Amino acid sequence: MNVHDNKPAANAPAPATITVDGKQVTLPVRSGSIGPNVIDVGALYKETGNFTYDPGFTSTANCSSSITYIDGDKGELLYRGYPIDQLADNTNFLAVCYLLLHGELPNNAEFINFRKTITNHTMVHEQMTRFFTGYRRDAHPMAVMVGTVGALSSFYHDSTDINDPRQREIASHRMIAKMPTIAAMAYKYSMGHPFIYPRNDLDYTSNFLQMCFAVPCEPYVVNPILSRALDRIFILHADHEQNASTSTVRLAGSSGANPFACISAGIACLWGPAHGGANEAALNMLKEIGTVDKVPEYVKKAKDKTSGFRLMGFGHRVYKNYDPRAKVMQKTCHEVLEATGAKDDPLLKVAIELERIALQDDYFIEKKLYPNIDFYSGITLRAMGFPVEMFTVLFAVARTVGWIAQWKEMIEDPEQRIGRPRQLYIGKPRRDFPAA
Repeated sequence: MNVHDNKPAANAPAPATITVDGKQVTLPVRSGSIGPNVIDVGALYKETGNFTYDPGFTSTANCSSSITYIDGDKGELLYRGYPIDQLADNTNFLAVCYLLLHGELPNNAEFINFRKTITNHTMVHEQMTRFFTGYRRDAHPMAVMVGTVGALSSFYHDSTDINDPRQREIASHRMIAKMPTIAAMAYKYSMGHPFIYPRNDLDYTSNFLQMCFAVPCEPYVVNPILSRALDRIFILHADHEQNASTSTVRLAGSSGANPFACISAGIACLWGPAHGGANEAALNMLKEIGTVDKVPEYVKKAKDKTSGFRLMGFGHRVYKNYDPRAKVMQKTCHEVLEATGAKDDPLLKVAIELERIALQDDYFIEKKLYPNIDFYSGITLRAMGFPVEMFTVLFAVARTVGWIAQWKEMIEDPEQRIGRPRQLYIGKPRRDFPAA
């Protein structure tokens, strides 16, 4: 099989010619606004009887999208064209939610209306409070999230018709609004504490913090530094192109499943340690190191390929340069450590020393093994008072808007079809059942 480019037509990508068993097939090449072109292989099987083989779909575009763009070589992440660091520094999470859903940043009137809509949807149906008693007290909060979010479709029947644009919009608003409430309830339930109702006078992240950390017997005042830090964390995690959980949401949605079921499927995928659990793994690595004096020993192990030890929270599968989210997260992390006095935490001292060495060591610099967002977010969330079991839950709260935007885009895409990957069969060929 040979692949070569024909000469391009004016202002159009050159088509690709594939030769299979002596037969030439010309395939269109499509280009986006930025990024690499893609060869459209949709007609390949019909023309040649061959599939393509791409484990993990790492070289395959499964859709066209206008939401998020990543350039891993440059270390660039754009939401609707805006660099992630500019959004984190200049706006807030709800404005970013509006941007991801609608394609443009809201003006003042649009933001006020959107914020009011989300605020008015933060409460969950009262029967859901009794729903929680069906879980064991020691259930992982992510298990609770998967079950509870999936069950939303049994409470909100009026927003499950995916063919009705208004119902899609209502479902989108409900999930963005209720996800922090459900996450806080999962946390409170694991602690044996009473649920704290949302407050309409607080902003999105301040409300979430008070639902997690307030208790009925005394007033709770939200630390504005922590609230702003969590807002940035949510912005940085809001979307990340066609990652595993987003692809899961799109695949579930392609079957016509209701939006609550699709988001529940995304949460289940996010729970995997290779995806949303990376910040938890980074914190567990810091626990293994234990003390600052052992950091050089573990750095030496990381450089030794035969040691079996791997530094978690360093480098990134997509970003071959510095993770652009990590730059913002690094600043946020140190602000939180300063505000909470957590720099005295022995584990956080280990993290600070490991960061210092990694940013100066030639080995890490040459291999571009910089601290990524998971390294800093785990440290930050621990300093804010969240247990490690809640880290992925917070990821899910932030990523909900990205999943919804991607799901909404897929539903409205005229090229959308039910997902049906093919396979390379390597089992037994056809054979007859043995005669008696």
